[in-house]
Amino acid sequence: MARHRLTAGDGTYEDRQGKGQRWSLGIGRSGRKGAGMILGKKGFFYGWYFKCQSNTQTLAVIPAVHRTGRERTCSIQIITEKQSWAVTFPAQAFCRKGKTISIGKNRFGERGIRLAISAQGLSAKGWLDFGSLFPLKYDIMGPFALVPFLECRHSIWSMKHMVRGTVQINGEVYSFDRAQGYWEGDRGRSFPEEYIWTHCSFPGGALMLSVARIPLAGLCFRGVIGIVLLNGREYRLATYLGAKVVRIREGLVRVIQGNLELEAELLKGNEKSLKAPAKGDMVRTIHESAVCRARFRFRRDNSTLLAFETDKASFEYEYEDSDPAVCR
Repeated sequence: MARHRLTAGDGTYEDRQGKGQRWSLGIGRSGRKGAGMILGKKGFFYGWYFKCQSNTQTLAVIPAVHRTGRERTCSIQIITEKQSWAVTFPAQAFCRKGKTISIGKNRFGERGIRLAISAQGLSAKGWLDFGSLFPLKYDIMGPFALVPFLECRHSIWSMKHMVRGTVQINGEVYSFDRAQGYWEGDRGRSFPEEYIWTHCSFPGGALMLSVARIPLAGLCFRGVIGIVLLNGREYRLATYLGAKVVRIREGLVRVIQGNLELEAELLKGNEKSLKAPAKGDMVRTIHESAVCRARFRFRRDNSTLLAFETDKASFEYEYEDSDPAVCR
């Protein structure tokens, strides 16, 4: 998704004429059918994740579209430090125009978020405006962006940007002024069976790390993608660059790549339930701590460039502790 070019991998089509289109299948990153999304009657999903965080409040919003068989729906999920909600909409409510997703009267994109939800158990309304985005130098998937039949592909639209605005969630006001934002996305058939994901902004940068069990051609491997944005410099750790997991145990994950080492540890979770796709069907329940206590350390050439403990991290730990050399 580098530089927001809306080609394969960023969605199911490139909107060259700038006209809004309802969901359309099958344009891959190379422009070939089948390279990016799933064709035919197989399930698929496509969604974005927006995180907005001030010193006192955290709000994440997840718009998505999904299909299983002939049934198509879309949804908006919201998670805060206190609660999570999921609202389902008919597929016809979903529209993507350029760099904006619309679900009914709700809008999501590079300029910000507009919420206008009135549903049983959830009233959400307001605007959040984004400052300049900070995209990666190139696709976080690297050469794996061209590999067909991956069950899930990840994208990062912005590692860090400013957020301003106010929304009300069931009457509670979430107010952001020069707050921190993050924007990523996922697409494919299913979330990984086992995975760890974490994100955290900090003065001078932000980081993201994901480790997942990746099935491919009857085999499996532990895939790694990670970014440390530090003082304007992008450090990348990834399987395609030689990154390896050396420890996964009791909330801690440690990854090494040449002279780089990144460690993340969940110290105290604050889990809330979210729906996740399994073959396109949003029937799986995962647990995210949108804001929790965690510890991070980043080293290069045995010198510590970054080390801190925070109560502003986000974490998902959907992994059974095991030998990192074994992929079940």
